Amino acid sequence: MKTFHKTLLISGMVASASPVFASATGFTLDNTNFVVTISFLLFVGVLLYLKVPKMMGKLLDDRADAIRTEIDDARALQEEAKTILASYERKRKEVSEQSESIIAAAKEEALLAAKVAKQDLKATIARRLQSATDQIDSARVAAVREVKDKAVSIAIAAAGDVISSKMAAKDGNALIDAAIKDVGAKLH
Repeated sequence: MKTFHKTLLISGMVASASPVFASATGFTLDNTNFVVTISFLLFVGVLLYLKVPKMMGKLLDDRADAIRTEIDDARALQEEAKTILASYERKRKEVSEQSESIIAAAKEEALLAAKVAKQDLKATIARRLQSATDQIDSARVAAVREVKDKAVSIAIAAAGDVISSKMAAKDGNALIDAAIKDVGAKLH
């Protein structure tokens, strides 16, 4: 504070020693230069006395600190955003890889299911063909048996007609007795 007073005093002396003040009209209020100089010095003195430069410096320092804090916060947010972005990019890549593996697995399962279905279809066709063949063979055997049975029936009827028309009763009885003995021998 003492340096301020000294500075103000020295400024006043220097200003009073100027040629403007040396004239006859130097210290009058009619001299505008004198009034402006005194006003300016008083204004600077009041500013210095009220410590305005110190307050201005403090305000500027506070504002600089606030800006610095905002910049640091912005940098931290930027780093956090970069980290989150990288995390989401990794997750997107992992999900993409998982979806590709799921699609590949689904394709493999579909191919395997198609192969199994093809094999099942072949097995079903083979079973149906075998069943149809068995039915045909069974029908053939039945038809052959029926034809044989019909032929035997017809032959027996024809033989009966022939035997009854050509054979006498005595010969028929002897033939029956021989057939009974023959059947008895074969059964025992």
